Amino acid sequence: QVQLVESGGDLVQPGGSLRLSCAASGFNFRDYHMTWLRQPPGKEREFVAAIGNFGIATRHIVSVRGRFTISRDNAKNTVYLEMNSLKAEDTAVYYCNAARKWSEIAAVKNYEYWGHGTQVTVSA
Repeated sequence: QVQLVESGGDLVQPGGSLRLSCAASGFNFRDYHMTWLRQPPGKEREFVAAIGNFGIATRHIVSVRGRFTISRDNAKNTVYLEMNSLKAEDTAVYYCNAARKWSEIAAVKNYEYWGHGTQVTVSA
């Protein structure tokens, strides 16, 4: 049974930092590219970042590039999202997920399993 458990969200001031974690189980973690997606209030879920199964290739959307960094620890079946210089527009519920094909990392509608997500609120 696939389980994705996100944590680390919080209320932070603009310019602040957070580190999100996602513990994965129920599948062979090392075989999957891992992604972070988010759903801002009143909007659809969107792709944020991805990391290849070996932890070498990464991709970040333009709006977070230079501020967010995705990483993974295959020994712990965990993926992380380091978030710096947070802005109000980063406010969202953040989810992690797993993709077999790099070409499909941003295909939000293709993901079958979802965790509960973790709330990130950036506000003064």
